[in-house]
Amino acid sequence: MQLDATEMTPVLNRLRRAQGQLTAVVRMLEEGRDCKDVVTQLSAVSKALDRAGFAIIASGLEQCLANPEETLDKKDLEKLFLSLA
Repeated sequence: MQLDATEMTPVLNRLRRAQGQLTAVVRMLEEGRDCKDVVTQLSAVSKALDRAGFAIIASGLEQCLANPEETLDKKDLEKLFLSLA
């Protein structure tokens, strides 16, 4: 499946932001920062990754629905959704 590059640009931007946030979490741990601050930042990383994953799955579904010749494997699709839950 090829995802539309224009639809993936915001997803890639979100992932790059999450990557920066994760780097900040590592730095905060190395510096011995307050646990609350670390957990707050880690939560932001987790949410960013979840949103990126859902956006990728939504784009894939949209593409599959627009292209009925492609078959959807229901079990694989279910696994993808559950992996983000």
